[in-house]
Amino acid sequence: MDCRNKLKLGQVVKALAGRDKDNVFVVVGIIDDDHVSIADGAKRKIEAPKRKKIKHLQKYNLISESINEKLVKGEKLDNSEIRKELSLYR
Repeated sequence: MDCRNKLKLGQVVKALAGRDKDNVFVVVGIIDDDHVSIADGAKRKIEAPKRKKIKHLQKYNLISESINEKLVKGEKLDNSEIRKELSLYR
């Protein structure tokens, strides 16, 4: 994976393919070089995030600092926090 495709925890992304196409999500987990876990706090909750190929995501240069801190520290993240952050980008 080259540098321009690297995603970070808490980064805002848009799905380009699949049934979630055109929806906005937050990266909540990095599985490997080609896959990440995404959630939107509504249909895709933090308890059951969607596994998505990175090539099917449009990366925004926006990283939610509050979500990033909680995920890095391993703290509990609520779906309402994700929905609140994403409401700014919809």
